[in-house]
Amino acid sequence: MRVLSIIFTACLLITSCKTSEKKEDTSNLEAPQRPNILWLVTEDMGAYIPPFGDLTVKTPNLSRLANEGVIYPNLYSTSGVCAPSRAAIATGMYPSSIGANHMRTNSNTKQTGLPAYEAVPPSNVKMISELMRLQGYYCSNNYKEDYQFRAPATAWDESSAYAHWRNRKEGQPFFSVFNFTETHESGLFEPYGFRQIETRHYHEGDRNYKWIQNGKPDAKNRMTEAETPKYLSKDTKFNIPPYLPDTDIVRNDMWKLYNNIGEMDRQVGAVLKQLEDDGLLENTIIVFYGDHGGPLPREKRLIYDSGLNTPMIVRFPKKMNSGKKDNQLISFVDFAPTLLSLIGVEPPKYMQGQAFLGKYKAKKERTYIYGAADRFDEVTDAIRAVRDDQFKYIRNYRPEQGYYLPLGYREKIPTMQELLRLRDEGKLNAVQMQWFRDHKPKEELFDCKADPFEINNLASNPEYQEKLKELRGEMDNWLKQIGDTPNLPENELIEQLWAGNDHQPVTSIPVINSSKELITISCATEGASIGYQIVSKESKAPITWSIYQKPFLLPKGSLLKVKAHRIGFKASKIVELAK
Repeated sequence: MRVLSIIFTACLLITSCKTSEKKEDTSNLEAPQRPNILWLVTEDMGAYIPPFGDLTVKTPNLSRLANEGVIYPNLYSTSGVCAPSRAAIATGMYPSSIGANHMRTNSNTKQTGLPAYEAVPPSNVKMISELMRLQGYYCSNNYKEDYQFRAPATAWDESSAYAHWRNRKEGQPFFSVFNFTETHESGLFEPYGFRQIETRHYHEGDRNYKWIQNGKPDAKNRMTEAETPKYLSKDTKFNIPPYLPDTDIVRNDMWKLYNNIGEMDRQVGAVLKQLEDDGLLENTIIVFYGDHGGPLPREKRLIYDSGLNTPMIVRFPKKMNSGKKDNQLISFVDFAPTLLSLIGVEPPKYMQGQAFLGKYKAKKERTYIYGAADRFDEVTDAIRAVRDDQFKYIRNYRPEQGYYLPLGYREKIPTMQELLRLRDEGKLNAVQMQWFRDHKPKEELFDCKADPFEINNLASNPEYQEKLKELRGEMDNWLKQIGDTPNLPENELIEQLWAGNDHQPVTSIPVINSSKELITISCATEGASIGYQIVSKESKAPITWSIYQKPFLLPKGSLLKVKAHRIGFKASKIVELAK
């Protein structure tokens, strides 16, 4: 029995764990050498679920996952909003080190006066899914991307509303991602109701199935509130955070938040049932997490813990280490190296994160995590943060402007409208008015254990000057290490990313050579991924673009299609060769 397999070793390497109850002995259980990995990703998610202490709404599927797995309460996104954070997850690099720190780099051009652009990582950077594909994994994404750059065709075997592990070759290990949108900030908008897209989690792979308006997240296909399932009563007593007023409107938004979580949990259960029905539960590492903190005002987009901290649950095969809690600090930049470590592959040196599980788990756990806030849609700020296991240091590069900046999208939330109304009427208390100050301190320091809502700034308190000095120095070191220049004008950032040109760089057209029946493909653009498809006369073009790695034979009577793409560049044109 290979009890020293990669995943078993990963589980043994989990530290800082506390068992909540006596569990079965798992020391002799065999784990798979090449595990499947399933990511269940929800949006705008603070620690609002029972496994992390909030009993407001029942989440039977997530609670079961936690009981059979390990909970991680100290996971932090690199930004309080999704696209920069997803860039970190996809590459293992901090967004502000690759030009991914401004939310929506390819939109809001009218408001900003800037051209659409993409983040441009160094030429050797690949998406983690492509690196997994190179190790023989089938990689599917259902279906949100949003990486601050267009994913190369080689990134996924399939990324669509139909993408599913069930579309892989028989016996092939998989890395599959499912994104759940019900908990998104927009789920608080009026008129309230669930999007009618949840059935995709029952029908992935069935290409004859049609969703309302194709299941797009912005489709006008909401149920009415009367049609929307109810997971808790509106009479529920909610714990309103001190930065929000306790009014009927705020309580109704809190009800929506938890009701959305109840629906998300049901959808998670549907995917988990598919995994069990396929007999794959005990061959799969399951990871649940949110893409950053909560959806409410003074949560999303900010780099207080309410905007960065999100819960994570990991279930290992055979329930290994079940019922435990791992308190180590984890950053989103750690996900990519950890994925490779879990399948026994050493992470590339360019990754700025460190593995927290697996064969290549870092010898020393994190001492600090880091966060950044820059432009969000049409408004811009420049804030950086560093946090240890107790204290958070924040540096404001635009202290002359307030924390609250009018953002059209956020102001669709009734609670945001309520805050503005009460502010204008002079009815907010001192804590609630902090967000609406007309300027910010240059530095902030919070004791996140004693002051979890980060209300009491200790930066000028003489008792905390040593901690302030420590975290100030750590921030300076981090900014230098990753090459971050906070408050760099965005037009200058674009000029750097485009190497002084006035347009986005374009990947060179790949060159196909045929010699002695072998096909060789090359591309002049350094770091470009090359994808190809072989189309026979009898079949349509495949969905997947294969990754070119070495010369291959092209069957007679077939058509070869090739394109190249370096991340942050425009993809090349497709070239073809008929044989």
